[in-house]
Amino acid sequence: MIGIRYPEPEFKIRREAEKEFIFDPLRKKWVALTPEEWVRQNFIQYLLKVKQYPREMIAIEKEIRLGEMKKRFDLLVYSSGMKPWMLIECKSGDVKLDDKVLGQIIRYHAAVPVSFLIITNGNFCFGFSKMNNTLIPLVEIPEYGS
Repeated sequence: MIGIRYPEPEFKIRREAEKEFIFDPLRKKWVALTPEEWVRQNFIQYLLKVKQYPREMIAIEKEIRLGEMKKRFDLLVYSSGMKPWMLIECKSGDVKLDDKVLGQIIRYHAAVPVSFLIITNGNFCFGFSKMNNTLIPLVEIPEYGS
């Protein structure tokens, strides 16, 4: 497991007709504040503020194809050469990070090959590097570009 120390949140949150929205600074728009979105926004802030990842290298919820199915990844970090480098799957805090979640990100990896796979529910975080078709557990989130 990887220990994550999230930075102090500086989120913009608004309430509209009994629903809450959070401003996503990367997408530059208001999005529904779901439990999964809360995890995603905190993880984004961790990547930007703690790990110093460049904001322009992070893609959010883009569509990918898995055979005939269309899916959306949560976060994708590109290398400085604009190649997919790290894929991150965010789940709400009450979702257990089990083989099902790991299987999901591995399927996404088939469509978007990367060096690093991360799964998180905000409370727990697991990461893997992929080498020779083997997942090697990480003890920390890699420095950008490593």
